[in-house]
Amino acid sequence: MPFTFHSHSGQFCRHAKGTLENVVKAAIAKNMLVLGLTEHVPRSRTQDLYPEESDLTTNDLHTAFHAYVDEARRLRSQYGSQIHILIGAETEYITHDTLDELKRLRKKYDLDFLVGSLHHVNGMPMDFSPELYEQIVEHCSGSRSEMFRRYFDEQLVLLQELQPEIVGHFDLIRIFHPYSAGVEDPLLQDDIRNLALRNIDYAISYGAIFEINTRAWKKGLRDAYPQRDLLQEILARGGRITLSDDSHGEHDVCMHYDRALAYLREMGVKQLHYLRKTAEGAVQVRVLDNATEHEFWAANGFS
Repeated sequence: MPFTFHSHSGQFCRHAKGTLENVVKAAIAKNMLVLGLTEHVPRSRTQDLYPEESDLTTNDLHTAFHAYVDEARRLRSQYGSQIHILIGAETEYITHDTLDELKRLRKKYDLDFLVGSLHHVNGMPMDFSPELYEQIVEHCSGSRSEMFRRYFDEQLVLLQELQPEIVGHFDLIRIFHPYSAGVEDPLLQDDIRNLALRNIDYAISYGAIFEINTRAWKKGLRDAYPQRDLLQEILARGGRITLSDDSHGEHDVCMHYDRALAYLREMGVKQLHYLRKTAEGAVQVRVLDNATEHEFWAANGFS
């Protein structure tokens, strides 16, 4: 699609590659119309640093985020005639203090939008590695079902407190679930499914847009996030959909958008929503009708 609202660069994210400018240049080369920049918000507790950040301090993360916003503004000024750039951030929710800090951060930097993502359960990172994922299971008394329950409960708090414009990888909790080993999907259980549906209903109630996040295919899942069972529920409830590549460098820009086109068609998605900033500074939601017929697909050899 001619937009993404979820992106990272190696310049400001240790598990990504390349510079933020190269991400912008790659998006321009792909004929994208809108690029949402969303480096991770900084974390403020030493225990929340990832193993790849062992040489950093939390002050370093805050300094890097400040530098990110400065660079993003420079790039918007330099390349704004070629692509519409929005400057945002991807959220964290580790403790309630995290959310309070995030509200202050958004106001301080006057961010255009937020991608509301949950990467932790019980304060532990779930998407960094299968090993850390399994540690969360252990902390939930060995119950994968309980881990899923806590994920959706914590996700609801994040949605209520921040009301992010974009809901990021809605069912990320599935990332390392051992489907290949035949372990039952906890979302087949009525109580857990109802928690997910509750969150969908709440996000729709305040006007959120759910991203179809193509990075799930890189992780070996059947579908993009959200998986088709939940995407069907979002669509049936009139939820608004956009498309994101969750790129982690220039080579990830439009990653798996060929599969995304087939997925959109299979799921009957004909209308996508996207954000644009007006000359007056207001961020508006716009609609792209007949989305799967847009010239973007053929121009990139995806159709």
